[in-house]
This record gives sequence, C-alpha cells and structure tokens, in this order.
Amino acid sequence: MDSSFRWNDGLESMKYISTRGQSPALTFSEILLGGLAPDGGLYMPEQYPHFNEADLAAMRGMNYRDLAYAVLSRLVDDIPPADLKAIIDKTYRPEVYCHARAGQDAAEITPTIKLEDKLYLLSLSNGPTLAFKDMAMQLLGNLFEYVLNKRSEEINILGATSGDTGSAAEYAMRGKRGIRVFMLSPHQKMSRFQSAQMFSLQDENIHNIAVKGVFDDAQDVVKAVSNDHAFKKQHKIGAVNSINWARVAAQVVYYFKGYFAVTQDNSQQVSFAVPSGNFGNVCAGHIARMMGLPIKKLVVATNENDVLDEFFRTGIYRPRGSANTYHTSSPSMDISKASNFERFVFDLVGRDAAKVRELWSKVDAGGAFDLNAQGLFGKVADYGFVSGSSNHANRMHTIRATQEKYGITIDTHTADGLKVALECREADVPMVVLETALPAKFEDAIVEALGHKPERPQDLAGLESLPQRFVVMDADVDAIKQFIARHT
Repeated sequence: MDSSFRWNDGLESMKYISTRGQSPALTFSEILLGGLAPDGGLYMPEQYPHFNEADLAAMRGMNYRDLAYAVLSRLVDDIPPADLKAIIDKTYRPEVYCHARAGQDAAEITPTIKLEDKLYLLSLSNGPTLAFKDMAMQLLGNLFEYVLNKRSEEINILGATSGDTGSAAEYAMRGKRGIRVFMLSPHQKMSRFQSAQMFSLQDENIHNIAVKGVFDDAQDVVKAVSNDHAFKKQHKIGAVNSINWARVAAQVVYYFKGYFAVTQDNSQQVSFAVPSGNFGNVCAGHIARMMGLPIKKLVVATNENDVLDEFFRTGIYRPRGSANTYHTSSPSMDISKASNFERFVFDLVGRDAAKVRELWSKVDAGGAFDLNAQGLFGKVADYGFVSGSSNHANRMHTIRATQEKYGITIDTHTADGLKVALECREADVPMVVLETALPAKFEDAIVEALGHKPERPQDLAGLESLPQRFVVMDADVDAIKQFIARHT
C-alpha cells in the first residue's frame, strides 16, 4: 500500500477528548504515553471517522498490515504516514505471530477457524505470549519507542494485570531504550504459566510487583498514581493498560479482519462474542461499529464476576469491590470494575461529560448507578450489546464439547465466550467468537476438562522451572510510589 495515502474522510485533524470533559483536546501522540486524562477520564476521539461502502470494498482482501494502516491512519494523523506504515509493518510480521495452530497461515496474523456454518473462532493468540493482548501491545511498544526517540525522552510504565496484559506488555517493552516497566499483578491469583511468563524475565527494565489482593486492587493503585499529577510528571509515568487509547485503537483492526474473513460482501452483518473483564476488547468492537463496520451484535461474555452482564441485563452498574471478586478458572476476567466501560457510557449518554462525571462519582465512591432511573437504559440496544455469563461447570463442559465436536482445544476464557455466543446466536448471522488465549496458558483447567495437558509451543517448554524475579507488596499506593522512585 502507498503509505503517502491517508484513509481520510475529510477530517482536518484527529483530536482526543476526555470522557469527563475537563481536560484539553490533544493529538494522538500527546495522549500516547499517558493513561488517564488529567481529569480522571479516558480519552476518546473527538468524533469517529467513518468508513463508507467504497472504503469497505477497498479494504476487503487486504492483508493485516495494510488493513491496520487503513484503520489506524484514520485515528493517527500526527505521525508521518510513511513512519506509521513502517511501525505497523514492523509490528505485524508472521515471525512475531508464529504460534498459529497446525494448518493456519501465520501470515494471516489473525486467522479464523470455522467450527460450523456461521460459527467461527478468530485466532488472536498467536503472538509471543499466546494472548490477544499481544495484538495491541506489540504495536504499543513500537509506538512508544518511536515517540520517545523523537522527543529524546524516557518513560516509566505502570500497569496492572489480571494475567495477560502484564506478560504482553513486558515482552513488548523488554530491552527497549528509555522504557522501564512496573507491572502490578494479584499475588498467587494467576495461572502458573501466566506468572512464569512475567516473573521469569530477567531484563533490567522489567519490575514485577505481586500485590496482595485481587486485580481491582492493583488497578486502583495504578489509577491513584495516575491521578497524582505531580508524581506522574516527576517520574514520567505512562500506561499500557487498556485505559491507554492506543491499545483500544489497535484492537479495532482485527474486528475488520474478522468481518472480511467470514463475509462475501459488505451488505452482510456479523456478530462478535467477546470474553470480557475490563471491557477493552469489546470496547474496540464498539469503536469498529461506530466507524461503520456492519456489526449486528456485540456479545459480552463474563465469568462468575458478572458485573457487566448484570448491567446489560438490568441497566445497573454495580462494581462489587475486591472482597467480592471471585477467583475463577478464567482468571484474566476476574475483574469487577471495568475501566473501559466508561468509554461506552460516554457514547451512550450522548457524550455528555457532566453526566459521566455524575455517574462515576458514584462508582469512585464505591457505589453503583442505575440507568433506568436516568431513562437511558433503553438506548443500550441501539449499540448492539447483549450479554451472558458462564461459570466453572459451563466452561469445563464447553471445552469438552468443543474438543469432541470440532477437534479443537480452547482455553477457559474462550470457552466463556463460546458458551454465551451459542445462547445469543441468530441463524442467519455469522457469529465470530474472539479466541483470547491459547489453552497452554491454563494447563490445570485443561487437564481437569480433558484429562491431558494442552499442546505447548516448543519455545515455551519448561517455562515454570525458570528462575523468577518479583517482589510481593501490599496494595499501598505510597509504598508502590516509593518502589518506583527507588528504581527510576
């Protein structure tokens, strides 16, 4: 593709605004290195670029790199087109996404698996850490390096992970000049494979902090540090969690790729089922739909931590707090306060930042909000969202049934997605389930479901036996700030 051509629909420039309306509009590069906006909100495009029928026709048949450029050049206009294309080409190389299943073409980057007529898996887990987070994190690492080099600056990344974000971030950032990573994870609440992926890294720029508590405790620390503007500025704190807009933007691309893979023309609609914890992955689907992709339904699949399912069924958003967050066999979804949900609600309330501030003042105070009382819940259907939940017995059954019926082994999170997808499926609409991790990451659960260990990539054999490097700390904001200050 000619990188001098920008897929622009007449927008003069792309600015980003906060969901809470009290921060200035900024460019992509200006928000790239940060996380939360100064007012505590999340950045969103000032207006959505839109792909028309001619655009979609031109995009059909593109390879992943060209498709990524077509989408991202609409959202990034302050990086020269040739440089943006080079960053994308460096990111989405087959040798980086080399863990494709037998029979899949690694050059596809996100190949589809047809289970049966109008039912598919979208393989997002072929990257270095076997999870969908690699799709965005590899791009983020290259964008960070590019912008920091241009500015002759450094950054200290602070993130929280329920299992997959941490390893994806660390593998993307390890050894990169001017970048240090401080990753918080819930102590002893990830799978052994997930822990080993992170803690076995010996790179000097990687710091793993196992927090006593659950993911929400770690995420709260990240938000508290981000809201300390003086500390954030002094120590050059940046973010890689999906509160970072670039993460969501990168994930938009594979919705387009999945759509084109299972349709013949742009008159067809497709539904996507997405295992959901922090709402970043399915939020990218919402953005794709707003940009003109013909999506019929976005199916939000939760595990026992079903705060999002409760909202989409009742209109009540009621985070439960760390004491009432369950530790499950799909641990990357063990989240009860979904950060990216604010992005969707911003659109739902007509981009009324004052309304978002009102709603989140209740959430930030440990409470809930009810959109029925606001007269807004009825609008949810206009955005295509439906939901359902799964539990341990459901996912064990789904893993066994998928193996028996299709000869495919799926992980526990994908099983949650498939279980809910089957409940929400419509006969005439293709359903694409996002495969969010390979089963090797959750070996104990697969052994329980199938009686044998899942296949593991050869380059990750013996991972758990490697020396591990991490510290255990309380979820104490001041103590973690001191740790960061000592190591920068």
